[in-house]
Amino acid sequence: MWFVQLRYQFRVYPTPGQQIALAKAFGCARVVFNDGLRARQTAREQGLPYVSDAELSRRVITRAKATPERAWLGEVSAVVLQQALADLNTAYRNFFHSVSGRRKGRMVAPPRFRSRKDNRQAIRFTRNSRFTVLDNGRLRLPKIGDLAVRWSRILPSDPSSVTVIRDAAGRYFASFVVRTSEDEPLPPTDAEVGIDLGLTHFAVMSDGTKVAAPRFLRRAARKLKRLQQALSRKQRGSNRRGKAVVKVARAHARVADTRRDWQHKLSTTIIRENQAVYVEDLCVVGLGRTRLARSVHDAGWSSFVAMLEYKSARYGRTFARVDRWLPSTRMCSDCGRINEKMALDVRSWVCPCGGHHDRDVNAAINIKAAGQADFNDRGARVGPRLVPAPRGETVTHQNTARDTHSVAGIAAV
Repeated sequence: MWFVQLRYQFRVYPTPGQQIALAKAFGCARVVFNDGLRARQTAREQGLPYVSDAELSRRVITRAKATPERAWLGEVSAVVLQQALADLNTAYRNFFHSVSGRRKGRMVAPPRFRSRKDNRQAIRFTRNSRFTVLDNGRLRLPKIGDLAVRWSRILPSDPSSVTVIRDAAGRYFASFVVRTSEDEPLPPTDAEVGIDLGLTHFAVMSDGTKVAAPRFLRRAARKLKRLQQALSRKQRGSNRRGKAVVKVARAHARVADTRRDWQHKLSTTIIRENQAVYVEDLCVVGLGRTRLARSVHDAGWSSFVAMLEYKSARYGRTFARVDRWLPSTRMCSDCGRINEKMALDVRSWVCPCGGHHDRDVNAAINIKAAGQADFNDRGARVGPRLVPAPRGETVTHQNTARDTHSVAGIAAV
């Protein structure tokens, strides 16, 4: 048995007095974070050794509370301040590991100063702070009070930490981290599916099922445009401009919440109906720099694939990513022949072997075959079925194209 960490987020409704206490906690955590960052930057500029975590905690928390300039740090829970420094230490470690090569993926930038104008403000309480979920459903936080929580489900175990978040729309959330075992496997099934993600159709399955792209941002574009125009006409620094900013943020939050809810429902359906799920490892960052950037970000492929991945691990399913360089679109799923590159407006094509393919369904079939070849339990190579070669291809010709190569699990002619 192995354990997984899950995060459950619920809406909270603090009273006006509790909102003031939360604002103080947000501000104190931000000041401690910025003081720690400034201390390490100053030490680096002066050629001094790197300030350790323990020394930094003594400087910006323990000693700072004894000074008149930072005496108000004692008005909030000490755990909030310690967790702000823990976030700074984690940011520095990620940066150092990225520079040294220990951390794979995109380069991580050094930590930056936090601002009170940031769209997202957050503080974290651990078990040391003795936060409690009361019998009446309220969340008791030290030096803040009992917060009213809108519970939508029961926590599977006692939370190890809770993060209180205030977003750009002025909403408050409590995010609980719980540790649970993999004890909810779904009934096994023989179905496996390959998924080709796109823009016209959000997802095309290897069994021929097509899910239309909902395009939530495009549907709300007219309202967002009107709110953005109203915001641009407001004078900077005025109260009406602040209200207009909140209206725009709420409209964007509504789009994001609708998209997230739709993706959760679709991903849960796919995981319940299939034993194994294979998707293509798309470079969303690169696609976000093209002329299709708005449509790519509106689709939300990365969040959808992340949902499939963690739900597969939670419910005992198999999940795998297929190499992004696999020519899944122009490879025939019947014979494995790799054809010429096709324009985006070509939605169906005919292979010389006689196979008639829908562009997206053929790609999903190839993704499924490559995923089965690379990630099955037996290590066997799974590929398309064998078909007789045409008469003109039954011998080796001297001038045959050399760029056709075989892909793992799929034989190329």
